[in-house]
Amino acid sequence: MKLIIINGPNLNLLGKREPEIYGSQTFEDFFKELQLKFKKLELSYYQSNIEGEIIDKLHEVGFDYDGIILNAAAYTHTSVGIGDAVKGINTPVVEVHISNIHAREEFRSHSYIAPNAQGVLVGFGLKGYELALQSFL
Repeated sequence: MKLIIINGPNLNLLGKREPEIYGSQTFEDFFKELQLKFKKLELSYYQSNIEGEIIDKLHEVGFDYDGIILNAAAYTHTSVGIGDAVKGINTPVVEVHISNIHAREEFRSHSYIAPNAQGVLVGFGLKGYELALQSFL
């Protein structure tokens, strides 16, 4: 099974950025743990701070992969383009957020991705990515 995790803006700062919200582990270290735990999966990871690059990656993998785990971060609440890209591809997408976006600023409660996602996981920390992986199994 071929799965990809796509992370959006500022998630390259995990481990440094607001550890009280996002924790102290880098995503790269966490991803290595996922690869060890899910050895039978073909698991890849992509991160970009640029909206168009995320859209391009969704177009690239959205017809060949078995699943996409997408944390579009702040673009979740602003990007009609990413929402449309998710709608336009065949590969199922699970939207993940490390924090509980509904317990934060009001604007974070709206997602342009959720209406076209297979499911949404929020507030479970990095464990949300693992839960999303398990949802594809």
